[in-house]
Amino acid sequence: MVVLIAVLHTVLFAVLLANLAHLRRHRTVRLGRVTRPTPGARPRVSVIIPARNEEANLRRLLPSLLSQRYPAFEVIVYDDASDDGTPGVLRSFAGDERLTLLRGEGPPPGWVGKVYALEQAARHARGDRLLFLDADAELTDPEALERLVARYEALPGDAVLTGLTHLRGGGALLVSLVPNAILAGLPWPLARRLRRPVLGAVNGQCWMIDTATYRRLEPHRHVRAEVLEDVMIGRYLLAHGRVPTLVDVQDEVRVYMYAGLAEAWRGFRKNAYLIMGGTPFRFLATFTAFVLAYVAAPFVSPWFLLSVYLLKRITDRQTGFPPWVSLLAPLSFTLGALLQADSFASHLMGRVTWKGRNV
Repeated sequence: MVVLIAVLHTVLFAVLLANLAHLRRHRTVRLGRVTRPTPGARPRVSVIIPARNEEANLRRLLPSLLSQRYPAFEVIVYDDASDDGTPGVLRSFAGDERLTLLRGEGPPPGWVGKVYALEQAARHARGDRLLFLDADAELTDPEALERLVARYEALPGDAVLTGLTHLRGGGALLVSLVPNAILAGLPWPLARRLRRPVLGAVNGQCWMIDTATYRRLEPHRHVRAEVLEDVMIGRYLLAHGRVPTLVDVQDEVRVYMYAGLAEAWRGFRKNAYLIMGGTPFRFLATFTAFVLAYVAAPFVSPWFLLSVYLLKRITDRQTGFPPWVSLLAPLSFTLGALLQADSFASHLMGRVTWKGRNV
């Protein structure tokens, strides 16, 4: 067991360090080469937002979008049969000509609600670039969209930008595991080198693609029934020659995922099983590796305990989580393992729900 855990930790550190170097390279070198285009040369951007019962989040997101100084953009919000105050919030912003409001009455058979909302909204887009944002996101300042576009334009021509966002809100013990998984769980630089679809993913909270590619490949239509649509879209795009490229956009995009631990648990329960493989065999293999690396390791050796703390603190510091969250790393990983087991059982018994719908 000692040798196996040592191998797992070596791989985790190798992936983490490679990803941090990858983020630094795209943030400093590539962005530094961008020449600010003249106003007429800026690509028109369509910001696509799915919304189901997002009353509170939209009150934060829409002002941050409509205050952007970028000269050529539109915002398209698809209200997916919300039964809270979402329609009223949207109507309060309806006077802005940059905002297009769409309303649906739920997805047709064979579609997941969010995926259908995004696909329908994208049909109305008139921009050269599509920026997909979750409704719980917020742009940090009036220049944020300008910088996001610059980061995208600085990437290679076959790249799709996927953002490492700044996570805020409650449930930090669980939410902090998201950037940990993004930074230590997937070797992003290898996606371009190896072109293997299994290495592809996008972060559904924030990603950008050129409209011509989107219309040609129709990624949302391809993954219409997938709850884990962003990961599956990344794999689909990579299989068709478009490389998801992780970019640090924490200075541009904040995301308020959940209000507290209970809500975070319910939210992650719907997709933790899918992230861990999506079939019983793959889940059990991935779950076993996770438990060995993060939950059992501290009991095997104090050096492994130190290693667990170091892995967590590096990702926490990179993404702005406070030291107390890192100090409770063993508790975070234990909660993560329990959540994964709950998600596995819930999917097998068909009792996963979110926002009033069965998943």
